[in-house]
Amino acid sequence: MSIIVFGLNHKTAPVEIREKVAMTRVQIKNRAPEFRVLSRVEGLVILSTCNRTEYYTTTRDLVRGKEELISLIADFSGCAGETLERHAYIKEGRQAVHHLFRVAAGLDSMILGESQILGQVVEAYDTACQCGMSNPILNGLFLKAIFTGKKARTETLIDRLAVSVGSAAVDLASQILGELTGRTALVLGTGETGELVLRNLVGNGVSTVVVGNRTYANACKLAQEFGGQAIRLDDFSLHLVEADIVISCTAAPHYIVKAEDLQSVLSARAGRPLLFIDIAVPRDIHPAVAALSGISVYDIDDLEQVVQKNLAERRREAIKVDLLVNEEINNFYQWFDSLAVVPTIRALKEKAEKIRKQEIDWALRKLGPLSERDKKIINSLVTSTLNKILNEPIANLKEYARRDKENGYSQVLCKLFNLEPGDEDGNREGAL
Repeated sequence: MSIIVFGLNHKTAPVEIREKVAMTRVQIKNRAPEFRVLSRVEGLVILSTCNRTEYYTTTRDLVRGKEELISLIADFSGCAGETLERHAYIKEGRQAVHHLFRVAAGLDSMILGESQILGQVVEAYDTACQCGMSNPILNGLFLKAIFTGKKARTETLIDRLAVSVGSAAVDLASQILGELTGRTALVLGTGETGELVLRNLVGNGVSTVVVGNRTYANACKLAQEFGGQAIRLDDFSLHLVEADIVISCTAAPHYIVKAEDLQSVLSARAGRPLLFIDIAVPRDIHPAVAALSGISVYDIDDLEQVVQKNLAERRREAIKVDLLVNEEINNFYQWFDSLAVVPTIRALKEKAEKIRKQEIDWALRKLGPLSERDKKIINSLVTSTLNKILNEPIANLKEYARRDKENGYSQVLCKLFNLEPGDEDGNREGAL
């Protein structure tokens, strides 16, 4: 049985191709019945995000399995098979496993080490399980990949250093002000960056957030999401007396914060420091504001230095994650390689169980009437003896299977005990 992945991502395919092959959770569920009856691929987990769509499956026939998978994707997306192959990557065996583990650990993301992808891997696997599309091999593969992704984030700093301007702004505020718990923040602008800033502020313990925007309805929507207060952008100066941090990210074509507008605010603050972080381009805060007493101003160039430094740190952490990924791939293959001898082990245990029952029945007939206690003792004795005899050979067989890809020991065992092992699904060899 081979593991394969067919995928397209932001590195290999333009968005007009990626959007055609992308599958929502609802679409996967709707098409699950036809996915479950494919003849050449067995089991299917579909990981679909804004930057990638990947189809993980197992097959006993690599050539025909790939053909069926490409045909499936072509049928759904409306893209010709040749187009898909031109923009896709197809990995098999250890390369496919290595790819998934790197994806789950955040090493293959557009933003190195980002955390969202791990949740998307979990959701892809959950959907496949709910739809009856996964199988034992894919179960083992995805559970180990998810474990690896979590381990990468707990044992390294791969996702703990801000690499977006929005998150870097909040990190910078923490460095300058220290603990943000109990602080008041004023956020000007409600775009994607503003939302990220608010998420990070709240996540870092800021107790009060005030959201200002030119379109008041947008400010209300975002303020409600994060438990803050919405204001009109023109009224932001009324809230500067209470604020500790002002992060501005509007799309205004001119300065919205000027030095002459802050004199009354400074008097009312009685010397309390105020931090401005301007991440807008063009800038929202006039350079003269930085000269005012008690005010610190940082702009997008200052944050870019933080981002680049953190990216360099993430790249160093990625080396540690790579080592961790390789270790977990080896652990996965210890289990995966042992699957080849599972049918032999099953057949051996079935034969031993059959003999156990026969011998116990014979002994009980010869011994005559016995108490239930005596019967349990005899049954326990025979079962325990058989288990002790079989445990060591079975453990050794699994270990040899990891080294001997030809399953030579398994074949010898079958001949010695006259076994007829089935495949991984329990079908007897030659029965198909």
